[in-house]
Amino acid sequence: MVGPDAEGEEEALPENAGKSITEAAHIVTQGRHRFYSLTLSSDVLAACCTADTRAENPLDGFQRLLDRRRAKEIAKYIDSGFGTTPCAVILSAQPQAQLRYDRESGLLRFRRDPGAFLIIDGQHRIFGFHMAKRKIKVPVVVYNKLTRAQECQLFMDINTKQRPVPQELLLDIRRLSESETAAEALLHDVFDLFAKNEDSALNGLLSPAERRKGMISRVTFNAALKPIESIFNDASAEDVYGALNRYLSVCAEGLRLQGAQENMVNPALFKALLLLFPDIAERVAERGGGELRVEAFQQILLPMFRRLKKSELPKPGAGHLAMREHFRKTLTAGFSLKDWLFN
Repeated sequence: MVGPDAEGEEEALPENAGKSITEAAHIVTQGRHRFYSLTLSSDVLAACCTADTRAENPLDGFQRLLDRRRAKEIAKYIDSGFGTTPCAVILSAQPQAQLRYDRESGLLRFRRDPGAFLIIDGQHRIFGFHMAKRKIKVPVVVYNKLTRAQECQLFMDINTKQRPVPQELLLDIRRLSESETAAEALLHDVFDLFAKNEDSALNGLLSPAERRKGMISRVTFNAALKPIESIFNDASAEDVYGALNRYLSVCAEGLRLQGAQENMVNPALFKALLLLFPDIAERVAERGGGELRVEAFQQILLPMFRRLKKSELPKPGAGHLAMREHFRKTLTAGFSLKDWLFN
């Protein structure tokens, strides 16, 4: 049976345990598995856990194996005063913990040792506790007397059988929780306009809450617009939608010329086209006295699409940055001063 050994652990606590911590705990049985469930102070977890049993200094193990930036975000979240981490940290007691449980009193005792527990799940949270100034109570699950093979299996089970919340859903939840930044709110509103307006160039091509094949998700849409969001300063969602919709309508027309209209939803191509927008919009505005008219977009974009090959929409193996650069070169190759002056 994986977990606590009832005969070896559920005994009276030794009176002389030295430097130890005692907390109330419950034994939980799930199938063949048994573990202790309790809460510990975040500073205790920071002092008694390691992410790598091979590291003499547990903090070195954290810094080598984990993402320091993510841990800093967790620390900042906790120190904000609103931070809450209700998900249990999962630990495996190591021999130096000298773990003992008294069934009669329901108390679990262990030594306050830097290598007392190996972290199975929750590494970044505990590293964040190292950095945070505030202390919070954290739900904890403790397995004991696991072999190294069992620890590895448990780690794999947790990290392969649990499905993360889709980023698309998290973006919707962020709006409901009223935690969007102004920039995030603008992108959210622009996406919604493209999704619901009948004249949208992306009508029927958007998937707001999940990632679906053959459709542009909210995550892909945001990733395409973020690099150019600075040009939308002080613009309303309706204004951004209007300008982008005229542009993307002409892009869709250009793709149809090549028989590649279905490729609009290709993430790399979509991102490349959005990255190209500021260059095209600047030319269009110069021609139209500041207005972004469909006719001006057509005069600039359609010749470019005619010069491109269908195999370049998208170009196999090319990322969106390389694709955008290829489009720019194709655009410049057809540039005529005469055309610019008299159109």
